Amino acid sequence: MNETKGLEKHIMRYPQIFATKAIGNKLDEGIRKGIIWHTQGSGKTALAFYNVRFLTDYFQKQRITPKFYFIVDRLDLLQQAQREFTARGLRVRTVDSRDDFARDIKATKAIHNDAGVPEITVVNIHKFKDDPDVASTKDYNVDIQRIYFLDEVHRSYNPKGSFLANLKESDPNAIKIGLTGTPLLGDDYNSRALFGDYIHKYYYNASIADGYTLRLIREEISTEYKLILQEALAKAKVLVGDVKREDIYAHSCFVEPMIKYIVTDFENSRGALNDASIGGMVICDSAPQAKYMYELFNKLYAQDEAAINNQASDSNVKTLAEIRHEEVKVKSAQLILHDVGTKEERKDWVEDFKAGKIDILFVYNMLLTGFDAKRLKKLYLGRMIRAHNLLQALTRVNRTYKDFRYGYVVDFADISKEFDATNKAYFEELQSEFGDEMESYSHLFKSHEEIQQEIEHVKDVLFLYETDNMELFSDQISQIQDRETVLSLKKVLADARSLYNLVRLQGDYKFLEELDFNKLNVLYRETSHHLDLLNTKQNLEQGIGTSNLLNQALEDVIFKFTKIGEEELVLADELKSTLRKTREAMASNFDQRDPEFISLREELERLFKKRKLSEVSQEQMNANIDELTKIHKRIKELNRMNEQMRQKYKGDAKYARIHKRLTEPQQTDINSSERTIHEALMAVKNDADEKVLNSSQIVDNESYFEGQMMPIVIKRFMKDHKIKLKPDSSRYINKLVVSEYINEYNVGARPW
Repeated sequence: MNETKGLEKHIMRYPQIFATKAIGNKLDEGIRKGIIWHTQGSGKTALAFYNVRFLTDYFQKQRITPKFYFIVDRLDLLQQAQREFTARGLRVRTVDSRDDFARDIKATKAIHNDAGVPEITVVNIHKFKDDPDVASTKDYNVDIQRIYFLDEVHRSYNPKGSFLANLKESDPNAIKIGLTGTPLLGDDYNSRALFGDYIHKYYYNASIADGYTLRLIREEISTEYKLILQEALAKAKVLVGDVKREDIYAHSCFVEPMIKYIVTDFENSRGALNDASIGGMVICDSAPQAKYMYELFNKLYAQDEAAINNQASDSNVKTLAEIRHEEVKVKSAQLILHDVGTKEERKDWVEDFKAGKIDILFVYNMLLTGFDAKRLKKLYLGRMIRAHNLLQALTRVNRTYKDFRYGYVVDFADISKEFDATNKAYFEELQSEFGDEMESYSHLFKSHEEIQQEIEHVKDVLFLYETDNMELFSDQISQIQDRETVLSLKKVLADARSLYNLVRLQGDYKFLEELDFNKLNVLYRETSHHLDLLNTKQNLEQGIGTSNLLNQALEDVIFKFTKIGEEELVLADELKSTLRKTREAMASNFDQRDPEFISLREELERLFKKRKLSEVSQEQMNANIDELTKIHKRIKELNRMNEQMRQKYKGDAKYARIHKRLTEPQQTDINSSERTIHEALMAVKNDADEKVLNSSQIVDNESYFEGQMMPIVIKRFMKDHKIKLKPDSSRYINKLVVSEYINEYNVGARPW
């Protein structure tokens, strides 16, 4: 299926690529329903987004227009799906009532926006219920293909309820794609019987091995704190008397030591993991406990913005240790319950947490599934959660973030037995469904024994190197010319750094005596530096990735691998200095599509691709210095002229580039002086800037933006400044202007 090629550039993960291709293959075979089993954190919402694009292309070739629905079973998941689809550029419709949904499902048009942007309708399953006629398509249109993506099919779709019947009635010809990341773990019904066989499968082991999700570390609470909690619980029972269990666990005697432990532990974790940006979440025993815990936090630990700013201003009189302590302190929290705040407020709080503005979230039932915040790396589990809900909750901390290798779960509820039972059922179900594929299955949590094995492996790998003398180690590493050997060593040392944080976090200090972890950091830096040099050397000599020449410190590469005698050192320094100045001057050029610039870059590339770097002689260095000096002189002059032109457009590089394109020799159709072209472009600039300022969304739709700008270009060039333009020239100018604005916008925008 070639249709997926255009999607892969949008950071499409390979399980999503394969699942998308698998859907196309099933459709070719005439199969119109099935299940995609992708583990939590692997991007099921993103998968649906990619398939909107893929299936649109697939059906348009058959002159059929697809109509997409994404179906969830909870309001918070509807809101999250809406945010994610919108962020990726889809128009998203939600339905507010059964009547609204009935009208939508019966409508024969596929999209509802005038711009023709791809669209998806996100629906809560409750809109299907209790109305057998809600989805009756009496005026069925064979040119419309309805496609349903059903989230969490192992959890939400009971065949005894009205939903499935109404869904089937909505369109017997509809394509139904079930999405899940958890096993069934029950005997009520079989999802495969309802939705068909598996289209594609991708489970924990593969996701962890591929680096899309992380393994988890389960941390027990300290023995000392267990005793404190037991005493607090006994005291609360005496004070509260014969009442509900949740009232006892929400009593101050119990909650106060618990919140103290959580805050202290989280601050220690930030210090041990050397990252103050990570966030935490507390899954409370009940809503009352969550409310009281949040109240206590605000009373004892919260700091307002003014206090934080005052501390920052006093940082110059504090010691480094004091500054570090302030950085890891927990200063802010938020309570997320269905009856606290408005829907919009809860949405804003969640986004603030994702952005790092809130340190800890206190929750009860919300955010346990579907919540995706990469910085969430510490989960405090304050109550027992069972079956697939437990797996869903645990994997809130399994998203990749920076160089973290693990997510951490602090277990107040002693979930080990429940997790083992759930894990066993999970394994057995996958074994029965996936067969031999599960031979490599391993547990989600990392064990104590595995940590010991990793430490032993680090020792074995480092045995061949002189690690007690950094100078000797550096010399040994610098002599290795095989990239794979150095890459393997770097990975082992990176794993060792993660082990250091893990050992400190868990308090297994005896492990710290087995390896000198401080020394390993130095070894890692030396190895990483040498690997960078090998990569750049390989790219230069093979002509791979030469477009990155301007961003690399080439002078370090050249002299790391060049045989230079004592008498050549002065000459080598001159070559190194000239190369650095030339590279930096080229990197500062803001018009790298200029033919003159491209010519200079190609000369620089040829200079280092025409011979092996290790064979540079004194004579060749002299020749290189001469060539580099000429290139440097020409790029400096080009930069001077560019800057002069940019000032003519009040510092706007976009219009300096457009001006240059319009005055290049090949543009014979635009027959006018540079001064007149400048005046016309300045008028276009004023109009375009005003449009973008008044509606920044205009740059989201290139075709619409082009349509808005074309009359402006024609008016300013032809009517106002009497510059004769052929239709192709008008379209060329308009395309240049629109592209510049869109490129400028995309620099700061999030990629798909």
